[in-house]
Order: sequence, then structure tokens, then C-alpha cells
Amino acid sequence: MAGGGKGSGRPGKRQGATRGTGGQGRKTLQGKGATPPAHERHWYKDKQRAARAAVAAAGAPTSSADRPARPARGGKREDGPEFIGGRNPVLEALRAEVPATALYVAQRVDNDDRIREAIKIVSNRGIALLEAGRDKLDRLTEGTIHQGLVLQLPPYEYAHPEDLVERAQEAAEVPLIIALDGVTDPRNLGAIARSATAFGAHGILVPSRRSAGVTAGAWKTSAGTLAHLPVARAANLTSTLREYRDQGLFVVGLDGEASADIGDVELATEPLVVVVGSEGKGLSRLVRESCDVVARIPMNAAAESLNAGVAAGIALYEINRHRRR
Repeated sequence: MAGGGKGSGRPGKRQGATRGTGGQGRKTLQGKGATPPAHERHWYKDKQRAARAAVAAAGAPTSSADRPARPARGGKREDGPEFIGGRNPVLEALRAEVPATALYVAQRVDNDDRIREAIKIVSNRGIALLEAGRDKLDRLTEGTIHQGLVLQLPPYEYAHPEDLVERAQEAAEVPLIIALDGVTDPRNLGAIARSATAFGAHGILVPSRRSAGVTAGAWKTSAGTLAHLPVARAANLTSTLREYRDQGLFVVGLDGEASADIGDVELATEPLVVVVGSEGKGLSRLVRESCDVVARIPMNAAAESLNAGVAAGIALYEINRHRRR
């Protein structure tokens, strides 16, 4: 017989429990070892390559340089510091003595006269001078161009609406206040601050909601005038205008559809609040009803409207012209 068994003279296979392997199966218990890093996994690279191809086909950016800067987690705090980026804007702000708490300079930045002057100014004024990486400067300026120089400003301290009237009284001058209705671009606020300072206004009034505030953009456009001109916030613009009227101030609103020209307003020499609306919507209904007079800026029909900064400048010039007669 070919196989072992009772008739073969050889012992048969033992049944039941068997002995151990003597360590010969130990390798099977060791596993495959640590997972290799991503750059060594060919299947990971293939997956990345396929993902990039899909994104490119969809027309989306494929690198971090092409993607817009991610906003800060939780959004920007309204009462947090503001940041001005760029060598010229930073130097102009420092020359205008804009309040600042720190100057950030990029590591290994190409030094020039503007950076040297900025560093000298902050050193003389006792402002903190800090070195930072460009990644941090990008975050501080929310991805805008900073040229390796960023100025940190403290949160703006808004005045009370009553402070604007008191400022005129202390100067023994006829009050002139600019109120903004629906103006949301901080650059317009900054431009209006320049005109208000040039033509003798005593302050700017803005609503606390849905309105431009004193941000870095406003500081840059104002060329430092916001350091000397107070901006007050009103919880309710309509109610504050009525309170001004109760104190003897007249309210003049600018509206392109008005019949009277701003140059013909006889109230120009009186205590005055000039209300400027947004370029698109103009004055809101409640604010318009709160005005004593609504006037327009005459212009050619080819131009439908002026932005808030330009309109305020023209109106303030006309009022100043009347008051200087």
C-alpha cells in the first residue's frame, strides 16, 4: 500500500492536540510595521494627482497661492485692533500721528528710506517694534499687500453724539455735523473726514449698525484727519437727528431728486447737520422725513449720482462758502 496505516508497518498520523511551532510562526504575529509617510505611499500620490486633476477641471484654484486668504476663525472682532499695511500708508499714518500700538516689520525685509523713517518714528514715540514672518503679516492684513510693513492701531473710541455739539460750543463756533445714512464703505468715511476737517465740521455721526466704521481703510483714506476729528455712533440715526433738532440744529439731507440746490439753502449759516446717503439708495425714508430741507447737487444728466465722499465734499464747500461771506 502506498500510504501508512495498520497494514503498512509504519505509525499512522497522530490525532488530537499538536505540539507548538517552536517559534517558527512568530513572524506572522509582527504585523507589517509602521505606516510609511505620505510621500512614500505611491497610492497617496496617485490620489493627490487625481484630486488636483478634478479640481483643475472644475476651474477652481489648485494651489494655496491661488486660493483667497481664509478668514480668521470666528470672524473679525469689531472691538479688536486694526492694521494698516504698505510702506507708504504706514509712513503717512505715522507722520499724521495716528494712534498706534505696534509696528511689525517682516524678517529679512529689503530696507529702504520709508522703513527706516517708520522705525525712527515709532522709536521716538515709544511704539513697540516687532519682527514677524510674512505669514503672520498676511494674516494681520487679511491677505492685502503689506510690503513687509504693518502698523497696528488700537480699537477706535467713538464719541457720543452730544460730544459733537459740545465741541462746537467750546470753540464758540456754529455747529456743523456730517451724518452718514447707509454709507458702508470705510474709504468714503475716510474721504468725508478729510473734507470735514478742511471745511470746519465738528464731527461725523454714523449709525452703530449697517454703516462704515473707523477701520484701517478709513484711517488710510483720511490721511490722518481722523486723529483730530471725532466720529460719534448713534444707536438710532433717526432718533438722534430728532434730538439734534430739539437742541436747535437744522437737518439738511442730500438727495439727487430734491428740487432745491445745495448752494441755495438759506440754512447754511445756522447750526447744521448735513446727512449724506449711500450712492445707490440715497436717504432712507425715515431719515428723509426727519430733514428740515432736502437739497441736491446740480450736475449733468450723464452722471446719475456721486459717491458719498465726493457729495459730502461739495456740500461742505458750499456751506463753508456761505459762512465765510
